[in-house]
Amino acid sequence: MTDTSVSTHILDTSVGRPAEGVPVELSVSGGDGGWTPHGASKTDADGRCKDLPALPEGTTHVRLRFDTGTYFTAHRQAEEQQDAPRARDSDAFFPEVAITFAVVPGEHYHVPLLLNPFGYSVYRGS
Repeated sequence: MTDTSVSTHILDTSVGRPAEGVPVELSVSGGDGGWTPHGASKTDADGRCKDLPALPEGTTHVRLRFDTGTYFTAHRQAEEQQDAPRARDSDAFFPEVAITFAVVPGEHYHVPLLLNPFGYSVYRGS
């Protein structure tokens, strides 16, 4: 049987470039409501995480947690935008993005994150 696997990439739509250096955590669940940490990575220069481990047998749900606060603090991109508020409570409006999705055995799941300082979107890619 083919392993069930996950990959991701992040595009910072505020600058039209990959988001490099974003910490990503992978957790798994067998549907019982509990989460088990299973892997971690950082996006590369192309904004991709290609080294997340295959999912254990029995996994039915996956959670990807992106540490977007670290990324935006390091890049301070929100201040560079004309329409960004000048005073905010923190360096990032969304300090993290957590995406939970269902999986079936033997498939590959590519889950891209389109990110900007004040919003994000995800989808199942290929």
